[in-house]
Amino acid sequence: LRDDRHIPEPVIRTAITRNDLREGPHGSMWAAHTDAAGIVTGWEERGPEWRGFATGGSKVLFRLGPADAGRVCVTEAAIDAMSLAAIEANRPDTLYVSTGGGWSPATDAAIRLVAERSEARLVAATDNNVQGDIYADRLLALAEEVGCGAERLRPIASDWNVDLKVRAEARGMEEGGRLPHARRARQG
Repeated sequence: LRDDRHIPEPVIRTAITRNDLREGPHGSMWAAHTDAAGIVTGWEERGPEWRGFATGGSKVLFRLGPADAGRVCVTEAAIDAMSLAAIEANRPDTLYVSTGGGWSPATDAAIRLVAERSEARLVAATDNNVQGDIYADRLLALAEEVGCGAERLRPIASDWNVDLKVRAEARGMEEGGRLPHARRARQG
C-alpha cells in the first residue's frame, strides 16, 4: 500500500490499529466492512491485478475516521477512501467510507444512518467517470431525501488513488528526484 499505492504510513497504521485492514494472500489488501455497531460484516479485497469481496460477507461500509464525524466522504473503494484521507491530511472532522463498489440494501441503510445525524454533510467522493457520476447522483439524492448537506467532490484523475500517486510523483520531482541516501560526489 505504501510503496505501490503511495498511501502514507500514518493512514495505514490508523486502519491497522482499528483492526480494519489486513494483508491477505498474494500481497492483497483486505479492508473490513462494518455495521453501525462496529461489527465486521465482510472484507473488501484488492490485489495487484484484481478486486473482490470475501465470500460469505456482506458489503456495508469500510470506515476510516471518527464514527461521529459530521463530514462523511463516500468513495467506491477502500483504497480511494484511504487515498482521499491522505490527500486531505486525515481531517479530524471527516469519516472516510467505501461502499466496496456496490450498493447493497445494507450499504444504503448505513449511509442513511450517518446522513440522518444532525450536522451531517455527505460528500459524494466517487470516481471521475460515468459510474462515479451515477453513484454521486444517488448519494446527492439520498442526502436531499434525508435533509442533510451534500456536495460532489471529484478527483482530478480517474480516482483518488491516481491523484495521490500523481502528487507523490510531483513531490519526488520537486525534491530533485534524488534518493534519500544519495550524496553528491566530492569535487576536487
